[in-house]
Amino acid sequence: MVQPRVLVVVLAGGKGGRLEALTDRRAKPVVPYAGRYRLVDVVLSNLLHSGLSDVWLLEQTHPFSLQEHLSNGRPWDLDRTQGGMLFLHPRKGGDDPKDGWHTGTADALWRQTALIRRHAAEVLVVLSADAVYALDYEAVVREHLHSGATVTIVTTRVAADDADRYGVVLVEDGRVVDYEYKPEQPKSDLIANEVLVFDPDVLVDLLDELGSQDDDLGDLGDAVLPRLVQQGGAREHRFDGYWRDLGTVEAYWSAHQDLLVAEPEYDPSDPAWPLHTRAGTHGPALVRRGAVVEDSLLSPGSTVAGSVRRSVLSPGVIVDAGAEVVDSVLLEDVVVRAGARVV
Repeated sequence: MVQPRVLVVVLAGGKGGRLEALTDRRAKPVVPYAGRYRLVDVVLSNLLHSGLSDVWLLEQTHPFSLQEHLSNGRPWDLDRTQGGMLFLHPRKGGDDPKDGWHTGTADALWRQTALIRRHAAEVLVVLSADAVYALDYEAVVREHLHSGATVTIVTTRVAADDADRYGVVLVEDGRVVDYEYKPEQPKSDLIANEVLVFDPDVLVDLLDELGSQDDDLGDLGDAVLPRLVQQGGAREHRFDGYWRDLGTVEAYWSAHQDLLVAEPEYDPSDPAWPLHTRAGTHGPALVRRGAVVEDSLLSPGSTVAGSVRRSVLSPGVIVDAGAEVVDSVLLEDVVVRAGARVV
């Protein structure tokens, strides 16, 4: 069977302002996760396990931090002669109306429609790098092609009081019949989890149509997805597994606490679906005599002489004797001195 030509675009340029200090000096996709990983490692590892290797990353905010982490893409088998990883940047200085900074996810894609057309893929997969989950994208692609949909929206359920942060959908027999972007009064707890599979021709035609009317397209949820749903070609792929959006500080902390239970729903070291990342230079973690470590993750290069409970320590973290860390996520190279208590 001939495999379809699939292009993947990872939307990696957002500011991530709700993560406060975590994104002051880094792109949101390279915010640390589970100690030694980065958020973008999740989608790139999913792509590796799904066998999809033609990947474009749309960047904008703090681009150096993203490029420094991803380098040539080798940990995710993206350092290829054909296909592989490509960085796309906003551009300025020309007379083309598509020159300029991205103002949202739809706007970012609209500014690249010429390249997307030229690539001539049969399927376009669009991903954000904000969430933690394990999903076989290739299976979603096959389902999308079989259904003949113009867009397949991967959906998941969230807490009802959290649905207003997302695009909320209503579904009938697998068809998406209603879509509202960040509504004040959500009609459902079923949301679009920012994994989207498009018919590329339909998408770029719509983007160019909307772009001819307004040079600020905003996010995909503002006009693009509502239009495709109204046209009747939207289908859902229901995802019932572990999915957490790490877009706020509270969600970021909660997702780390999820890792510390006896049998976590999502395990970065699951041998069947491991999370890949750029290798560091740290040695093994060290726990000194008299230290107390309970229900915690210790990254390479961390040293514990004090007390650590229900916490995640990133590479290079030092907890001195007489120091205590509880219910916390410590980022790289943090030092907790004797007598300090972090909770």
